[in-house]
Amino acid sequence: MTTRTSSGPARTTLAFALITVAALGLTACAGGDPATAPAGAPGAPSAGKGALPTEDVVAGVRKNEAAAKLLPADVRQRGGFTVASSVATPPSSAYLPDGRTVVGVDADFSAAVAKALGLELKREAVGFEAILPALGSGKYDVGTGNFGVTEERRKTIDFVTYVNDGQGFAARADSPLKDITDLTQLCGLKVAVDAGTTFERTLEKNRGRCAEAGKKPYEVNVYSEVGAVWMAIQQGRSDVVMSTINGLRYAVTQQENMKFLNEYRRLDVGFAFKKGTPLAPAFQAAVNGLKADGTYDRILRKWGVTGSGIERSEISPPEIPAPKK
Repeated sequence: MTTRTSSGPARTTLAFALITVAALGLTACAGGDPATAPAGAPGAPSAGKGALPTEDVVAGVRKNEAAAKLLPADVRQRGGFTVASSVATPPSSAYLPDGRTVVGVDADFSAAVAKALGLELKREAVGFEAILPALGSGKYDVGTGNFGVTEERRKTIDFVTYVNDGQGFAARADSPLKDITDLTQLCGLKVAVDAGTTFERTLEKNRGRCAEAGKKPYEVNVYSEVGAVWMAIQQGRSDVVMSTINGLRYAVTQQENMKFLNEYRRLDVGFAFKKGTPLAPAFQAAVNGLKADGTYDRILRKWGVTGSGIERSEISPPEIPAPKK
């Protein structure tokens, strides 16, 4: 049976985005950097210990005239677009200590694309679960939230890809769990996930596999705020967390007694739009232009996610197949 837990207001401050370390009574790991690689490792951000990198790597982006010509006339006329952003955890997205400034991979790519297209960007922080439905209603032009491209989402949403992330697992350091290559390894355990995510859907879709294997089913504990996920793990109310590869790698550097288990599967991640959007070709051309001028690689290096680079941006590519097991 799915357990749904709400843990308070939907707005995520920086303290909450940093896995509510203070609320949990935890101490950030010495030497932990906001990255998918340890301090000093290739691709790790150059910011100080425990700090979020603030280097402006998009200031020099120039207008890409060829990409801008692909914009629909009404967008060129109003001179901007609105982005609904889910602000959760680094390196994808987070607040600076002022509690207002949004930073991260999503924010840098949004800002860079806006500059390349010669448009003003208006960002609004929106709950993850509300973004995709809001795009369909036309309330926002674009959505960001580390949205993985899946066949289910492609039915109602168009994507323009810019990185490759995916699904992974983490647990307490004292957990006997190691690499999870088959979801039946979760049988009998409690798995914490964020609401409305591919993690929740993956687990629900495969729930019957434990019974087929003659094992006790796993329990899916669904939380509406990311800090509650980590609190459940630390307090022993859940055994393992399933979340983004890059987010998990970052999170375990910020908490003691946690370990990253493994990558389970990769997914392309993209800007989300309502189905049939005329904006996709311009955004795709802008992202590919950022790859050509070096901005793309600078953003990845800043956030320590060079392993998430893609060869070229695509519009709604097929979902990367899940592991056969």
